[in-house]
Amino acid sequence: MLRIAVPNKGSLSQGAIDMLAEAGYRQRRSTRDLQVLDDANEVEFFYLRPGDIATYVASGDLDLGITGRDLAVDSGAEIDEVLALGFGRSTFHYAARPGTVDSTAGLDGRRIATSYPGVVRRNLAVHGIEAEIIKLAGAVENAIALGVADAIADVVETGTTLKQAGLAVFGEPIMRSEAILIRKSGNGDAAGVEQLLRRLRGVLVARSYVMLAYDVRAELLEKAVELTPGIESPTVSPLHREGWVAVQSMTERADLHRVMDALYELGARGILASDIDACRL
Repeated sequence: MLRIAVPNKGSLSQGAIDMLAEAGYRQRRSTRDLQVLDDANEVEFFYLRPGDIATYVASGDLDLGITGRDLAVDSGAEIDEVLALGFGRSTFHYAARPGTVDSTAGLDGRRIATSYPGVVRRNLAVHGIEAEIIKLAGAVENAIALGVADAIADVVETGTTLKQAGLAVFGEPIMRSEAILIRKSGNGDAAGVEQLLRRLRGVLVARSYVMLAYDVRAELLEKAVELTPGIESPTVSPLHREGWVAVQSMTERADLHRVMDALYELGARGILASDIDACRL
């Protein structure tokens, strides 16, 4: 029986539950449920605090876990990242008052306030910088105004909150985080892991691609296929109308409308895009 930790709350929780459900696994029906047994797939899910998941997985009590890359690094637990899951993305930056600190090197000997000391500590070590790290539970933007720190390290989205606090981002991103699947460092794959990975990768592909179908004149087929090469190759079938063929091809969702416009301009017609619910490639 595969044992997997899932975030019980926060921004990662619903994304993880949705992805596992799309992959065909039974999930909890109430936030009060602490664990769910999926007999059909021989998996048991445990709903835990996102910040604790890496610790449980590193102990070997659980085979796998879904958590944020930032939380996994911050925990200091000995885990390996198995698969990036494509949701819960965030970017960490340093920030300070303009004219005080304007480079990562300038942090040497300074005080840095953050809610993620493990993430910051690792980044400083990479740059060979020694600084005092001050751990705060939240609202680190106020730390500089209150004289607690010289700079902060936090998740930055639009930067509006920082500007309101009179702060500016500097240096390269500390980390780009997202939800990840983790396991204990050095552990081999337990039974069922390969099936889980195939399913999750299938969800990632299904979310990133659509199935594009269209009709095009046979003499234009090669040009059309250049626009829609598919994963391996498009499916081409003759139509009852002489000189025309029907084409089906997996196409990247992000590029969909540009491709549809180009196909139409080429002369393709009946251009339809359909969502992919699941796939195995």
